[in-house]
Amino acid sequence: MTDDVRFDLDGQVAVITLNRPAKLNAVTQAMSDRLVELAQRCNEDDEVRAVVLTGAGDRAFCAGSDIGELAKYRTPWEFRNRADYCDSLKLLRKPIVAAINGYALGGGLETALICDVRLASATAKLAAPEVKLGWIGGGGMSALLERSIGSSNAALMLMTGDPIDAQRALAWGLVSEVLAPDDLVPRALEVAATIASRAPIAVETAKANLAAAASMPLEQAVRYERDLQTVCFATQDAAEGRAAFAEKRAPTFIRA
Repeated sequence: MTDDVRFDLDGQVAVITLNRPAKLNAVTQAMSDRLVELAQRCNEDDEVRAVVLTGAGDRAFCAGSDIGELAKYRTPWEFRNRADYCDSLKLLRKPIVAAINGYALGGGLETALICDVRLASATAKLAAPEVKLGWIGGGGMSALLERSIGSSNAALMLMTGDPIDAQRALAWGLVSEVLAPDDLVPRALEVAATIASRAPIAVETAKANLAAAASMPLEQAVRYERDLQTVCFATQDAAEGRAAFAEKRAPTFIRA
């Protein structure tokens, strides 16, 4: 276990904080391993219904991999097969809200892109700077950027490596909201708590459906969505939602 990743619970919301502010929250292998553990913990805990991911301090969300650690890989193949922190977050079935509180660089940007909802501080800077060092991102950077902001904007970021500010990220659809620094985490917790209050099976199904739709032709995606809707419709939570609507009361969802 490492203190460089902090884990807290706020009701039904898990808060994961990358906790190396002096190093712009750059991720070590130990931190990556810890993120895998936390993803599994959140998946197995039915009381956790949403996750907030942020960085400690006011300078950075995450500056990507700790470059000093990259030299330890003896071969390119060993580097290729390392346990990657971006992959750990893809294991999470629960929705993730990113609170981007400063620099999101390289793998840090990939980490943000893996999150389902992205909120940014007005001070945030986002970049894919790997090209300046002689390589490209490897955690899904190109595909995730192209899906989020279109091919031309993605090419601009990937091929120059230059950062964009929070307002441009908002205009391009890379983030959903830009907030004052002091308002960022409270707003992320608010969004996560709202998601956590919804029917958890439906929320996780919506997340899975979005991921599947990105790689399916339209007709297949619509059919898949209808199948998932049918699964949700058969749950006790869906019956509770219908009953609560009829009785004009708030529903109580039990994840069943």
